[in-house]
Amino acid sequence: MSTTTLTVAPLTTHDADLLLTAARRAAEAAGVTVSVTVLDAGGHLLAFRRDDRAVLISGETSTRKAYTALQLNAPTAALVDAVQPGGLFHTLPTALDRPLLFIAGGVPVHRDGRLIGAVGVGGGAPEQDHGFATAAVAALV
Repeated sequence: MSTTTLTVAPLTTHDADLLLTAARRAAEAAGVTVSVTVLDAGGHLLAFRRDDRAVLISGETSTRKAYTALQLNAPTAALVDAVQPGGLFHTLPTALDRPLLFIAGGVPVHRDGRLIGAVGVGGGAPEQDHGFATAAVAALV
């Protein structure tokens, strides 16, 4: 009997640098200062950058957005309605090691259809942050 193991290349530090750079460039083009966090599939920090003019809390925000996108394997922008009363995750327990953050700006990263990490952006309006994170993931392909 033969077994086949599907191997997917993990998110590397080089990939993380590309994600971080692409998100920052998209934000700079829009005139927005942001923080960007890149996590691997295990939730470990691979890259982080807070622009000097970005508010301090944007670093925590970008990290929690990335963590939320990773844990739920979905863009945080798609999850906003799910946590509203009557939504799918309205009663989701919050006893996790990091609280989830349901504000647009976190996007999971996939390779060959498998989750390999996430990127989170904080500092702009939620819709802007989502666009910057999406641009970063698109640049990785």
